[in-house]
Amino acid sequence: MATLKKKNTTKAPIQGDKIMWIIILLGSLGTLGYLIYHWNEDRQLLFRYTDFGILVPMNYAIHGIDVSKYQLSINWEKVKAAKSGKISMQFAFIKSTEGIMSIDPQFKINWNNANNARIIKGAYHFFIATKSGKLQAQHFIAQVKLKKGDLPPVLDVEASYGVNNKDLKMRVQEWLDIVEQHYNVRPIIYTNIDFYKKQLGADFDEYPLWIAHYTLHHQPRIQRNWLFWQHSEKGKIPGIKAFVDFNVFNGDSTAFHHILIK
Repeated sequence: MATLKKKNTTKAPIQGDKIMWIIILLGSLGTLGYLIYHWNEDRQLLFRYTDFGILVPMNYAIHGIDVSKYQLSINWEKVKAAKSGKISMQFAFIKSTEGIMSIDPQFKINWNNANNARIIKGAYHFFIATKSGKLQAQHFIAQVKLKKGDLPPVLDVEASYGVNNKDLKMRVQEWLDIVEQHYNVRPIIYTNIDFYKKQLGADFDEYPLWIAHYTLHHQPRIQRNWLFWQHSEKGKIPGIKAFVDFNVFNGDSTAFHHILIK
């Protein structure tokens, strides 16, 4: 009888190209998992609130709006009561003055009614770079009476109107110095990222910054510290018929109350 040969049970070694493909597959799965994780993280930071009609950054505790004549007549009690999930409007910046003569026609009624609705309020001046910083500061001071618990005064500067950078900075600094001396509190600068970088820059890095930037993300794209972020100009809220700017404060409730006028 013929002897049966034993089968060779030794497995052939895995070739190098198979190992390479396994490494590539594992790497791809790892990358996909990383992307899914961060997509889900970003999705949780931003959530569409149907009451407000915009994506609202979720990783901030203090939310608010800013208004001017363009929001027309405002029902501040409805603004105060508006709520979606944990988000409500806790502060409002209100336009007061512009240049050396103009007063926002809705300022006084907005100022009084926001106060009556128990919304923490602040006033801002729209800066005209062709005009004297001193005269603009005096105009603002004549119209805005700040009290304990109000937000610091704000200088809205976002256009040079052809003024050279040296004169622009000089006039901005003049406004800031006079207003700070009068109210005994450092003013906030409001502007957009490009204007800050190109026109103001490091000369004003010591001032609190309120930055406008509408890219949908969890924070504005700027390197320096900022206090407020205007993240949308297309918000909707009960009590205001027009679109309204939405903002967040960069800090918790303790930090927020710390910046208020004492």
